[in-house]
Amino acid sequence: MRQTSLFSKTLKEVPVGEVSLNSQLLIRAGFIDKTMAGVYTYLPLGWRVLVKIENIIREEMNAIGGQEILMPALSPQWNWEKTKRLEKVDVLFKADGANQASRKQNNSVYILNSTHEEIITPIMKKYASSYKDLPVAVYQIQVKYRNEPRPKAGLLRGREFRMKDLYSFHKNQEDLYKFYELTKKAYAKIFERMDIGNDTFIALASGGDFTKNYSHEFQTKCENGEDTVFKDLDSGICYNQEVAPGRVSLENGEEDLQVLEKVATTGIKTIAKLTEFLGIPKEKAVKTLLYKDEEGNFIAAALRGDYDINEEKLFRIIGFKGFRFADEGEIEKITSAKSGYSGLIGLSEDIDIYMDDSLQGLKNFAIGANETNYHYNNVNFGQDISEPEKFYDIKEIKPGDISPDSGKVYEVFKASETGNIFPLNTKFSESFSCYYDDENGNKKPIYMGAYGMGPTRIMGVLAEKFADEKGLSWTESVAPFKVHLLQLPGKNKQVKKQAEYIYRKLKDKNIQVLYDDRQDVGAGEKFADADLIGCPYRIVVSEKMIKENKIELKKRNENQERALNLEELIPEIIN
Repeated sequence: MRQTSLFSKTLKEVPVGEVSLNSQLLIRAGFIDKTMAGVYTYLPLGWRVLVKIENIIREEMNAIGGQEILMPALSPQWNWEKTKRLEKVDVLFKADGANQASRKQNNSVYILNSTHEEIITPIMKKYASSYKDLPVAVYQIQVKYRNEPRPKAGLLRGREFRMKDLYSFHKNQEDLYKFYELTKKAYAKIFERMDIGNDTFIALASGGDFTKNYSHEFQTKCENGEDTVFKDLDSGICYNQEVAPGRVSLENGEEDLQVLEKVATTGIKTIAKLTEFLGIPKEKAVKTLLYKDEEGNFIAAALRGDYDINEEKLFRIIGFKGFRFADEGEIEKITSAKSGYSGLIGLSEDIDIYMDDSLQGLKNFAIGANETNYHYNNVNFGQDISEPEKFYDIKEIKPGDISPDSGKVYEVFKASETGNIFPLNTKFSESFSCYYDDENGNKKPIYMGAYGMGPTRIMGVLAEKFADEKGLSWTESVAPFKVHLLQLPGKNKQVKKQAEYIYRKLKDKNIQVLYDDRQDVGAGEKFADADLIGCPYRIVVSEKMIKENKIELKKRNENQERALNLEELIPEIIN
């Protein structure tokens, strides 16, 4: 393609309001255009990259037996009501008529799909009625919509984005997990082909309410990634922070037990204010959180003040029973104190207490007194409160915490989730009565798996990982063009003639080339644009090179240019 014909242009300045590196670079280089927060248009350069990413994904999905389909972006509300997810999924968009005239024609309300289980399961019910129809796997690459609260990460988290979702259907769990492992390998191959295989790790993550087992995320190391991954140095097992088990490094030493005291703490409801008032570190304070389940039962969870509760871990221990935080009135009723003063001393015996293992061995700590405007200080197990038979890991761990398996401090890094695989089991098939007849004619529920991958997010990750201070630097497998050919301005007419000849030769060899044939742009600007756009190879034709009967070749990820004869050029690029 000739650059004079290219629809988009480069920008010299960083777009106002863009805080993420990927969106800054991609907008400046003319790959995308921001329509509004979390929504982007893919311009010709960006679309070429995205298509190449999606074709790699498509080839590997086909290789494991996936059949491509395309499902609608709109779905009826009742499908989401059947799965009881209409009110639970907190990122759902709805669509209805935008004006009175439209609503007069059709006043129905639809869901803009954030995921497609509610579409594919009823479809499968029609086509997989016998064990002979299973297993089967279908996938699509389609636009998804999610009402993200703060879409400031560019392509790493948008409100409209492209997603590959594969769904597999099986007779039993054994067959599901066989395909599950096959998909793992296919994902690894996809990332290898994009040159991020060595920096992409399979991390254990929440299985949600579909399974008690973990799901698996593919996390790619990315400095600006939104996830934190904890890696066990001995086993190499990685965890998303949301499920990572961890032990606290205790340094209590030979501290003497102090006498319990009740302290007036009027208006002090937070750990930060309490520890400042008492002059103690946060690890010497204990927070008590009260939850209520859907049957009206209460539990208390207690952990060190410098940690946050990990509800995923807590609910795995006690069972997913619709727990929620107790409200102000409920807290006051069961503790006789306003919110902010809850504690473990004197708490009703009807309330089950779950203490985090960060409390194990803790001495002389502060805790709510279950009396408004009062806390206890210098609380100790065995002296003021009974030590539980068992401590639990219910905290969200932090860098510096210890893996319970290796006993070593975790390696911690930021990452962006570029794929996930999820054993749905029978959650959706049961909701839609999606059964099959087995060999004996018995009705059995179909087991399902879901396997997601975000091409647009991958594009953002690649943009960030391979960028430098000059701009983008694409790998050959996804680059918009393999070669950026620069014709430098000058008086020697042979420069243009030589550049045109090289352009035709490259095209004849099916080498994708962006030809900077602009006549009104200086050499410095051409070099800057080439670095910003980031094609793997740069060829320069200039008056100086013509005089030496040479052509300049440089790889984007190398600093040194090389002068080659014309006969050497094409083989060098093909290799």
